[in-house]
Amino acid sequence: MSQNKEFTTLVFNNNRPRLWTSILAALLIAIGSYYFYNKPTDDNNKNNISAKGDKQKGRRDAPIPVSVETVKSSDFPIYLNGLGTVTALRTVTVKPRVDGELVKVHFTEGQVVKQGDLLAEIDPRPFDIQLQQVEGQLLRDEALLKNAQLDQQRYQKLLEQDSIAAQQTMTQAALVKQYEGVVTMDKAQVNNAKLQVTYAHLTAPISGKVGLRLIDQGNIVHANDSNGLVVITQLQPITVIFTLAEDQVQAIIKRLRSKLAINVTAFDRAGKNPLAEGKLLAIDNQIDSTTGTLKLKAQFENTDNSLFANQFVNIKMQLDTIVDAIQIPSSALQQDNQGAFVYIAKADNTVEVRRIKTGPTEADKIVVESNLNTNEKVVTEGFDRLQAGSKIDITEIDNQPVAASINTEANKDAKAQ
Repeated sequence: MSQNKEFTTLVFNNNRPRLWTSILAALLIAIGSYYFYNKPTDDNNKNNISAKGDKQKGRRDAPIPVSVETVKSSDFPIYLNGLGTVTALRTVTVKPRVDGELVKVHFTEGQVVKQGDLLAEIDPRPFDIQLQQVEGQLLRDEALLKNAQLDQQRYQKLLEQDSIAAQQTMTQAALVKQYEGVVTMDKAQVNNAKLQVTYAHLTAPISGKVGLRLIDQGNIVHANDSNGLVVITQLQPITVIFTLAEDQVQAIIKRLRSKLAINVTAFDRAGKNPLAEGKLLAIDNQIDSTTGTLKLKAQFENTDNSLFANQFVNIKMQLDTIVDAIQIPSSALQQDNQGAFVYIAKADNTVEVRRIKTGPTEADKIVVESNLNTNEKVVTEGFDRLQAGSKIDITEIDNQPVAASINTEANKDAKAQ
């Protein structure tokens, strides 16, 4: 047994190098077979590269989808824009002119009143009593004057008969003058007392809208009170004071010389919703040197009370109108280092680069002053790969899909048949 074991060990040790060599050879054969069957041929590589090139070439040659819009001409208004503040033509604080207790308030807060409407009453009894006193004094002095005048007439007849001294007649005439002066003073006091009674009734000095009540009924008011009873603001008509840059002054003056009314529109703070239509009323006589702006005043009828005093508004003033101006959408205008240009969609479905000269701009429209005609089509979308001579596929005309227009034409033809 010992001999057999030793023999087996010797044989195994002698065959170990051959075993590792066989395993390594098998691995090399497996790896080579894998690369042999999976490696692409040169022809396949060439075919793949050619297919990719043809695909990219096809993309380059394919028409570029764009949207276009037809150039049109119409009257184009020129506006000047400014910031303004609504200013009431008149604002009055109603104050008492006599002292007394406020016994009645006849208005409601926010009410629209007319000139002369009764607003409140101050206790009139002290003033009625004062009026009665001065009226009684006037009656007494008028009686004294009447008696003095009768005496003067008698003295004058006696003087003619030489039955009285001239001195007495002259004294009586002076007494009559004295009483006449007293009666005149009494009449003035009566009128003053009547005026105090009138002042006890507070009326609206102007037509307008009353604000919040500043004094409640039952309070004692005084003629020297600083706050007053209520504030009345005239809202119809109303004005807006706004500013424009000094560079625009000459154009404004030129328009004013034409004696034509200048329309002004007031918009809300966002500048989107129009609030009122008015006319330019006046311009200031000097430019503010600190801001370089000129103040202007416009007047609005404000029949719907859409404007309030001290309200902030955006002003759009129509300075002029260009008749039959050629216009393009702002989205069609392109810029480069040489200036402004547009892409023109030609009849053969290619584009042309056209240099243009632009004019005034308003909203999303731009006036073109030269080198563009009506009924030409300008590209408004799809500029990324456009260049002169590029082929295009018009997907939209005047914001209407091409397919829709084709279907419309087909429907017309079907109806005709």
